[in-house]
Amino acid sequence: MDPCPFVRVTVGNLALKIPVASKPARSVVHPSSSPCFCKIKLNILNLPPQNAVVPCLPPDTQTLDNPATAATFHLSKSDLDRLASKSIFASRLCLKISIYTGRRGTTCGVNSGRLLGRVSVPLDLAGTESKPSVFHNGWVSVGKGPNKGGSAAQTQFHLNVKAEPDPRFVFQFDGEPECSPQVFQIRGNIRQPVFTCKFSFRASADRTQRSRSLQSEQGSSRSWLSSFGSERERPGKERKGWSITVHDLSGSPVAAASMVTPFVASPGSDRVSRSNPGSWLILRPGDNTWKPWGRLEAWRERGGADGLGYRFELIPDTSGAGIVLAESTISLNKGGKFVLDLGSGSSNRLGPNSPGCSPRGSGDFGYGLWPYSMYRGFVMSAKVEGEGRCSKPAVEVSVQHVNCTEDAAAFVALAAAVDLSMDACRLFSQRLRKELCQQSDLVG
Repeated sequence: MDPCPFVRVTVGNLALKIPVASKPARSVVHPSSSPCFCKIKLNILNLPPQNAVVPCLPPDTQTLDNPATAATFHLSKSDLDRLASKSIFASRLCLKISIYTGRRGTTCGVNSGRLLGRVSVPLDLAGTESKPSVFHNGWVSVGKGPNKGGSAAQTQFHLNVKAEPDPRFVFQFDGEPECSPQVFQIRGNIRQPVFTCKFSFRASADRTQRSRSLQSEQGSSRSWLSSFGSERERPGKERKGWSITVHDLSGSPVAAASMVTPFVASPGSDRVSRSNPGSWLILRPGDNTWKPWGRLEAWRERGGADGLGYRFELIPDTSGAGIVLAESTISLNKGGKFVLDLGSGSSNRLGPNSPGCSPRGSGDFGYGLWPYSMYRGFVMSAKVEGEGRCSKPAVEVSVQHVNCTEDAAAFVALAAAVDLSMDACRLFSQRLRKELCQQSDLVG
């Protein structure tokens, strides 16, 4: 399998040194009490801006110890081609950073932070598909000169801006997962079939057999399926027993996603709630049986716009405690992306965009303390459509996380589970398409 070229632009090592005013003044920023943040954007690409907290350092600080990544932008081959095809754009591409003091948020549509200054870093991405490039690493002055409080020193802002190759395998479902589609690998205009998917309903006998096979993997005292509540019989409306198996072109099963906790309407409502989510096991073959690799929980968020809430954790081979890698929301109306991105700070720890319940700050990566230390940086993304739309998930997987066919297939199965969760979390007053309903189902 040949990957597609991608480039990752990262911004990190952020810090501020704000001079102390010689005379007290209400307008002066006092770094000990004023939080600071910045907004980071690429000026001519249609990528959403990102926010990051900026730590304030004492003015006499000589060394910087803040290697965390603050923002990451992922550029595809089409983005790079668009920049290269128009030299007027290529020469103007730059990273723009606006630095504020005060807390993030808006009041009556007006930003509540006070602008300290702006920084612009020109970017020339030519050649970054094959080799890394550093565009800035160090301090830069911001603001309009001497401080109004009487200090002649300017505010100093530290940042590191670099671009690195980030090749990825790109896969596209040729149909909706419940229609048992083929999965193609995409590279430019080339579409090559690599997997087939088989959607089915698990019968009770299948659940028992699978539970026993997994039980043999973990010992007689533990069953993965029963530990995750798959065999609980719950009253009321529910969607259960969905399963999708990914096969390679020889027909061998190489990954699977199995709904192990039914998606059940909360009492007195028509929706799957966060307090009682449905869940999937993502399975990989090993030793003539299925081994659990990851667990996906999903529910329907309340709010102004309904969203699919999700939580994904890896299941270590040596422990029953899962490692949470992602917890976020996808719009049920517009669709969106499921993303596993663990940041890529130079210290090999989880970056600031990692989930709050991940194993942060324990020397995780590189020291063997975290069971899945091979997962770092961008891992995968899956783009899915909203409710009522034909969804053919597009999956991107970082090359560094694919060592064999089974690796890629596990991420494809996870993408299928995310897409099927969009249907599983539909209001129970709405009818599902026939492929998702058994004859005995009573739907809407």
